[in-house]
Amino acid sequence: MKKKEKVALLRCNEYDVNLIEKTLREGFELLGGDKFLRELISTGSKVLLKPNMLSIEKKESPVVTNYKLFEAVIRIIKDYSSNISFGDSPGFGDSKKAAERSGLIQVADKYGVKFDPFKESLHIKLEDSILCRSWNIAKAAYETDVLITLPKLKTHAMAYYTGAVKNQFGCVPGTQKATWHTRMPNANNFCKMLLDLNTLVKTDFAILDGIVAMEGNGPKNGNPKKMDTIIMGKSLTAVDSVAVRLIGYDNPLDTPVLKEAYDSKWGAVLPDEIEILGETIENMKPSDFKLCRKGGNFYFISPAVTNFLRKMIAPNPTLIENKCIGCGRCREVCPETPKVISMINENGKSIPRWEMSRCIRCFCCQELCPVGAIETKYSTLGKILKMDKR
Repeated sequence: MKKKEKVALLRCNEYDVNLIEKTLREGFELLGGDKFLRELISTGSKVLLKPNMLSIEKKESPVVTNYKLFEAVIRIIKDYSSNISFGDSPGFGDSKKAAERSGLIQVADKYGVKFDPFKESLHIKLEDSILCRSWNIAKAAYETDVLITLPKLKTHAMAYYTGAVKNQFGCVPGTQKATWHTRMPNANNFCKMLLDLNTLVKTDFAILDGIVAMEGNGPKNGNPKKMDTIIMGKSLTAVDSVAVRLIGYDNPLDTPVLKEAYDSKWGAVLPDEIEILGETIENMKPSDFKLCRKGGNFYFISPAVTNFLRKMIAPNPTLIENKCIGCGRCREVCPETPKVISMINENGKSIPRWEMSRCIRCFCCQELCPVGAIETKYSTLGKILKMDKR
């Protein structure tokens, strides 16, 4: 019988550094204690912490990994390594400014943890890939001995949910992320790419920050949702499987990344493949978490019919005009050439308009709008076929 992947599901009800550290140490004890940590971080190892720094956000923002959880992690890891760094490459904006604004760099300086902006890259081939063999990847992420990912528990317009697997997309330097969105407009292929990316950088461990999560219009413009949750484990897919079941996807295969992981035999996904330690999903699950998208897919036998109907039923980026400030960032981050989005003048105000026939539905515009003026919405037909009545 195949050994189950262990995941620690922990309750932590506030961003207090001492409380978080205590909770994390309890989680490591459940996973195997000091022996487990010494196997994870061998003597002399370089350790890279990979928080979620989607964009330049203030402290306490539910968009980014909380700086107090970051500090608690450092306190524990420094007992096992004196060579710790952290880094990320945001979807928009300067990585150092993002690290400063979120409070991460100030914490890092306090403990002598180095910052890497992920600007230096390497070109690497991944021979045993699911889909993507050729990569430009952040040098620091590829060359570290141990990569510990610190994602935020959030909804996501394209991937439904973002957590342990998707957080490593930040290891792709800067604007090169837009190239991947253009190459992988289909969510399922995009998620295959994410699995290959994690194979490439050999992500070793995940600590998911869900003390305050994000629901609704994620991953940037949703609403904070108090979940009092930390989830941790070696298996990224197992951590994500517990997280998606916690927020309302009773079948983890209803989310693209876990469906692709299951089909590719990449990692543990199904409940009977995972041993949950600590709390139970039933005791931690909120009754009213607002998902970004419902799960599952809609297929016809004919590929032509399937592709046609996908365009008909797929959600579209939709402008909330009274929120729009006319900054044009949506057009700037659109990965298509020529741009799908045009800025037009309407009643004396500059607003975006989409050429939907060419839109690849990567939702970069929605993800990186600074004021949350873009949402994803289904057409009437899409609502009927997806059974989504929002």
